[in-house]
Amino acid sequence: MEQDTIKGTSVAENTARHLKELIAEGALSPGDQLLPERDLALQLNVSRPTLRQGIKILEEEGLIIATPAGRSVAPIGREITDPLIALIASHAEVVDDYLEFRATTERMAARLAAERANAVDRKRLTACMERIDRAHESGVQREEAEADVDLHVAVYEASHNLVVLHTMRALSGMLRQGVIENRETLFARPETRDQLRAQHRAIYEGVMAGNVEEAGNAAEMHIHYTHRALNEIKASQARLQVSLRRLNGGHVAARQAVERE
Repeated sequence: MEQDTIKGTSVAENTARHLKELIAEGALSPGDQLLPERDLALQLNVSRPTLRQGIKILEEEGLIIATPAGRSVAPIGREITDPLIALIASHAEVVDDYLEFRATTERMAARLAAERANAVDRKRLTACMERIDRAHESGVQREEAEADVDLHVAVYEASHNLVVLHTMRALSGMLRQGVIENRETLFARPETRDQLRAQHRAIYEGVMAGNVEEAGNAAEMHIHYTHRALNEIKASQARLQVSLRRLNGGHVAARQAVERE
């Protein structure tokens, strides 16, 4: 709220409005803990009774919740967990549809980030890229996969497009949980990990250089590569299952499994 006292016919409503704006723009994320009441009132330059009224408005709207540790931003839009998603994810073709959507959206986000990223955005992008490098060198696949998702989220934030940010933040929850993509399987292949790191660096360097075309092309190519790699893994696993069934007669043949050359 910078240095000015909130003014208006209802200070409590303006307090609530300001906090809602912070949530909408992504400055406050789902799950973020608010400052203790006294500190928050001082930060917003309002009285504690006024702050309580403003917080109550947000609680009634489902934006703020009370927790044992205090008040925090509700888990809104953090990830898509509706039963419909589980139903959609059960269909094989959803991976194609999902990655088709991401290829277009990631391209747009990277282009916007290259054009709009500021010093704060660039610092966050650099931190994410450094995490990817460290995890890659140390071979910690889980951490590299997490840093991968965080780099993409940092690009969404740097795009300064709120629809892109909140939509893709929600989808990032699906990435972390492996609802649609089995990212641990993806990162278990050394050659794939090498390619993914190179692609992430290309996106990063395009955005950092402010090169709209390079950033957009790198982001789109990255998703297309991911799509191909996932299809290759799926096909390889399917072939392995066929081989195993042939080896043991599908567990239904009345014969002993024989060792094959």
